[in-house]
Amino acid sequence: MRAVTYRQGRFWQPDVTVATVVVDGGRVLCVEEHSGGRLVLNQPAGHLEPDEDLVEAAVRETLEESGWSVEPTAFIGAYQWTSPGQPGGKPGRHYLRFAFAARPLSHDPARTLDQGIVRALWLTPAELQAQADRHRSPLVWQVVADHLAGSRQPLSLLRSVR
Repeated sequence: MRAVTYRQGRFWQPDVTVATVVVDGGRVLCVEEHSGGRLVLNQPAGHLEPDEDLVEAAVRETLEESGWSVEPTAFIGAYQWTSPGQPGGKPGRHYLRFAFAARPLSHDPARTLDQGIVRALWLTPAELQAQADRHRSPLVWQVVADHLAGSRQPLSLLRSVR
């Protein structure tokens, strides 16, 4: 069993996030955003909010970050990742990401995007992969690669018990 150091003696729990892979015409919906002093690329993604199920969170985050209304079609997978620690010994954050495939329904170009989001853009998989140094995390390409490889599970696999 591996020893785990908890931050300042607090109860540990990962950040639960959702991400949506939207493909249209061979291009993937991405967002360009400010993170850690850099301009990075990501899928529309964000944190699960209280009293929200995972699919609802994916739809909400996609709209808030890109202006696109989408319909989730499948569950791609669950991903666990720890960000690198900070200089001076601050440990990295732990993420548990639930990724969904979705189809685009409509776009509201006048919608104000979430703070930090510069713009939504459509990239081919090759264009996205060529900019790997700008990905917010390794999850960005891993989720897209899994989607392109056909990873699809029914949404009924996820259950929200209220």
